[in-house]
Amino acid sequence: MKPTLLVLAAGMGSRYGGLKQVDPMGPNGETVLDYSVYDAIRAGFGRVVFIIREDFAELFRESIGARFADRIQVDYAFQKIDDLPDGFSVPEGRVKPWGTAHAIRS
Repeated sequence: MKPTLLVLAAGMGSRYGGLKQVDPMGPNGETVLDYSVYDAIRAGFGRVVFIIREDFAELFRESIGARFADRIQVDYAFQKIDDLPDGFSVPEGRVKPWGTAHAIRS
């Protein structure tokens, strides 16, 4: 069984000023995620799961996932702020994702 790459990409980019995950930065317009997925394929990974906010889904499918779907299985998991263990609730006014552990739990 080939390993799965988890890409935590649900950040809002508030310090950066946008979605750095899909902004071109390479000499031919490659994104950071393009390099990550390419390296994962070369290393023998068989699946990539992008953990994103649901409102990013269409953008990710079109700009990132579609480029790799013929070379590696591409899936999406959605980090939802209210997807919490029993007994926990979202504090009033919170809009930011919870962080790494919460993303992986998605």
